[in-house]
Amino acid sequence: MKNDADLQHDVQEELRWDPSIHAAERIGVSVKNGVVELDGHVDSVWDKYAAERAAMRVAKVKAVASEIKVDPPSSAIRTDEDIARVASDHLEWNALVPKTVKVQVTDGVVTLQGTVEWQFQKEQAERGLLPLIGVRSILNKVTLNPKPSAAGIKIKIENALKRNAETEASHIKVETSDGTVTLHGNVRSWVEREEAEHAAWAAPGVAKIENRLTVSS
Repeated sequence: MKNDADLQHDVQEELRWDPSIHAAERIGVSVKNGVVELDGHVDSVWDKYAAERAAMRVAKVKAVASEIKVDPPSSAIRTDEDIARVASDHLEWNALVPKTVKVQVTDGVVTLQGTVEWQFQKEQAERGLLPLIGVRSILNKVTLNPKPSAAGIKIKIENALKRNAETEASHIKVETSDGTVTLHGNVRSWVEREEAEHAAWAAPGVAKIENRLTVSS
């Protein structure tokens, strides 16, 4: 069984291993009872996102708390007008994002607004902007406006979990009520926890998910 020192080492190694992270040496890692805390300063929102994802991939990590700050170097500073124009173009050219999503930029902070039918559309709108130069953070205020829920949504989610090779469906309990899905149980990793949530979001009519799955040590 891995202790906190082992987990700290594994997370640090994963940060160094990921070639998309350009500031691994500037990211501090501490672990307490399986919960990883990241801190430090990086050049881009992508570095922050990639570091958080890397930590989540490590086996036995229960949760990740990120205090990483984004401080773009002078060579990466862009005006709000430039960022807004490029961000809008990215959204316009992304076939997965509907035209209802709009962008606003203030002091390098990008705010996404509007409504979408599916959670993956909301996620894709944000993910597509992560690599943009000069962005300090992204606030995703896009709201879900799903179509009415189809009958048998609970069974459909449970079947989707059984089909997913990344999830142990027998350890996951699904509850549904008025468009809200609640997941209970234990999973083996943060990745499995996330995969279970993604599977639930794919069901029609889901407006909210309460993910109460815990990562077992």
